[in-house]
Amino acid sequence: MKLSIEPRKGVPLYFQIIEEIKHRVAVGQLKPGDQLSTVRQLAVKLAINPNTVAKAYDELRREGILDVKQGIGTFVKGSLPDIGAETRKKKLHQLCEAFVLEGKKYGYAIEDIIECLENLK
Repeated sequence: MKLSIEPRKGVPLYFQIIEEIKHRVAVGQLKPGDQLSTVRQLAVKLAINPNTVAKAYDELRREGILDVKQGIGTFVKGSLPDIGAETRKKKLHQLCEAFVLEGKKYGYAIEDIIECLENLK
């Protein structure tokens, strides 16, 4: 499994790992029963502290997304729980807000961003 994290993004690395794994589960790239890299393997691949990976895996385990089998490995336990329409709407708002803020950092006007999004259709 190749995850992409951005150390300079301003978002904690463990949170980026959590979000990346959740995304892959949500879109079906990771399915129940799939085995993930070990904490040590992923830490080496990402060139980060193993405790960061362990923290992300532990949080995903607490959320019921991963299952850790001691001595065997870490596996996708199941799909993401249904979060409901209102929570999905809030998440989309957060994503859009982050996207717009990032675009504004590079000097784009909201009109430019909207035009770009409309052209993606």
